[in-house]
Amino acid sequence: MATKENFSVIIVEDVMLELKGTEEIFRNEIPQAKIIGTAQTEDDFWELIEDEVPDLVLLDLGLGGSTTVGVEICRKLREKKYPTRVLIFTGEILNEKLWVDALDAGADGIILKSGELLTSGDIQSVMSGKKYVFNQPILKKIVKRFKASVLNEYRRQEAFVKYDIDEYDEIFLRHLALGYTKDMIANLRSMPFGTKSLEKRQAELINRLFPSGERDRVNVPRLVTRAFELRIIDLDNLEPDEE
Repeated sequence: MATKENFSVIIVEDVMLELKGTEEIFRNEIPQAKIIGTAQTEDDFWELIEDEVPDLVLLDLGLGGSTTVGVEICRKLREKKYPTRVLIFTGEILNEKLWVDALDAGADGIILKSGELLTSGDIQSVMSGKKYVFNQPILKKIVKRFKASVLNEYRRQEAFVKYDIDEYDEIFLRHLALGYTKDMIANLRSMPFGTKSLEKRQAELINRLFPSGERDRVNVPRLVTRAFELRIIDLDNLEPDEE
């Protein structure tokens, strides 16, 4: 691998105007990079890399109308163990699932074609071995999701304490949400209680989660809804236990 002062790069981009703009960024902002080739299709890219393996592949995700070709290129590079960094440079600014797929395929970072665009600092971070290199547009989304996740987990922990929820309450409520009957829940390996004990537990949960004036009107769907509202049940981990 070349030093961070000098390195080679292949740019993969199928829109000629954007390709020219990217080349201009390298010439003006990242002169230490030597562009050894550009590719507009997957076939073009593999022909280039057979001739010379670059230190960096700057990879657009969408090629020829497909949004998955870039991900497949990244995955194949990792599978074939090419000693190259891969930085995604994409206009897919709303397709968050595609970003996840690219990271799972082994990308070193993602730069969205909005806001600050591509900078020398981004490139140098990747070339120095840093993982998860992102520019401001994607970082804002990541931080927003992180803050929401932490706040939801904090509220969940608060609810467990405030309403005296134990692990069996959570298992019971989660499986009610999944459509299990009390007989089915009683047969779970993780649930050491019979059906009658679960009926009693349900009544106790209603007493804990609802004010006295509402308890007589609470059925199972309302109880489950309340558990979701309080984040006692985690919608992102709504999976059954082993039976």
